[in-house]
Amino acid sequence: MKKLFYILGVALVMMTACGNGKGYTSVSVDEFAKVIVDNQVQLIDTRTEAEFNEGHIPGAINIDVNESDFEAKVGQKIDKTRPIALYCRGGRRSKIAAERIVALGYDDITELNTGFLSWTGEVEK
Repeated sequence: MKKLFYILGVALVMMTACGNGKGYTSVSVDEFAKVIVDNQVQLIDTRTEAEFNEGHIPGAINIDVNESDFEAKVGQKIDKTRPIALYCRGGRRSKIAAERIVALGYDDITELNTGFLSWTGEVEK
């Protein structure tokens, strides 16, 4: 019985450590790559249009988190019933975007913790 409680306790700590208490999960490049292979995932690049045009992860749509209509564009382009994966250049803007998307009532959100600068996968221009 003690062993069961120990295992459950460890599992709870691990689940808590993976999240950040803000309604989204920040992950490494390797984990992000695994998340975005799912065809249901909606991939969002939160950088500026100029940054996006310089190169982005294939399949991403560009919704600039710094634009005043960010929330409106999310509402128009993103399905609440499907998972969301997002990234920016270095990881700061995607966290801001994730918080704003959570506030809109979306869930199942994953963000690339270290941003596009750390991306080692395919790039589309």
